[in-house]
Amino acid sequence: MKIVRFKVGSYVDWGVVVNDYVCDRLYLSSLCGLELPKDVIQFLTCYELTARVSKILNDVQLESCINLSSVKLLPPIPKPSKMVFIGLNYLDHAKEVGAEVPKEPVIFFKPPSALIGPYDNIVIPRRSKKVDYEGELAVIIGRYARYVSREEALNYVLGYIVMNDVTARDVQKAVSQWDKGKGFDKFAPCGPWITTPDEIPDPHRLRIITKVNDVVKQDSGTWNMIFKIPDLISEIAEVMTLEPGDVISTGTPGGVGYVRGEFLSPGDLVEVCVDRIGCIRNRVVEEK
Repeated sequence: MKIVRFKVGSYVDWGVVVNDYVCDRLYLSSLCGLELPKDVIQFLTCYELTARVSKILNDVQLESCINLSSVKLLPPIPKPSKMVFIGLNYLDHAKEVGAEVPKEPVIFFKPPSALIGPYDNIVIPRRSKKVDYEGELAVIIGRYARYVSREEALNYVLGYIVMNDVTARDVQKAVSQWDKGKGFDKFAPCGPWITTPDEIPDPHRLRIITKVNDVVKQDSGTWNMIFKIPDLISEIAEVMTLEPGDVISTGTPGGVGYVRGEFLSPGDLVEVCVDRIGCIRNRVVEEK
C-alpha cells in the first residue's frame, strides 16, 4: 500500500493511494465496517487493520475517492520523535568529497521542524549562500527497537519514503558537527507517501535519481550503500531506542552540488525519485 497524509481545505487526514485517487480514512472505515484510527502511525502499526484494509482495496469505488491532483500532500510522518540521517554511506560520495570510507555508520540528526511535504518549497535561509541537495531513501520505523540483530532488523520497518537531505554547506563547513548546517527549517522534504514493505521486496535494489531543473545530478542505487539498512537499524538501536514513526535516512550517492561548485538558487526545481516509491519535487525560494 501507499499511505498519504493530505489536506483538502481545512480537512486533514490520511488515505490509501489507488491509481490516481486517494481513498480517505473515512471511506475506508465505511468499507471495513469499523472506525480506523486517525493517527496514521497507529493504523500502520496494527497488522490486523492494515491487512483488513489491504483486502478491501479491490472493492473501492474510485468515484467515492478524492482525485490525487485535488489534495495537498503533507509529510507522511506527522511528528517523529527523531530523524536520524546517515552521512558518507555511499562509496562514490565519500570519494567525491575526499573523506575516508567510514568504518561504522556516521549519524547526525534533523529536527522535526525541518520536515516539509513532497511538493512544498525548500527555503534558502538568510545566513546561507551555498544550499545543496542530497537525494536519499528513508526508512520509517514501525516498532520499538533496542538492541536489534541485523537478521531481525527489517522486521522493524514500517515503510519507505523519498527524502532530500537539504544542506547549507557554508554553515555545515564552519563547524565540526553537521547538525547545524542540515537542521534549518524546511530542509527535509519527503514523501510522497509511505510505501509499505510488501511492495519493496528488496530495498537494496532501488534506483535513486536527483534532478535540478530537469538535469540529472545523481543517478545511482541503494545497492551501492556501504552500510545496508539492517546494519543501520541495528547500529542505531544500540545507542538509542527507535520508536514507531521515527525516520532513518540512509545516505546519498555521489553527484552532490558543492563538489561541482553548484548550489541551489531561487526558482530552481529539485526532483528526487526512488524506484517503486515515487518522486518528490520542491521549488527553491528565498527566506522572507
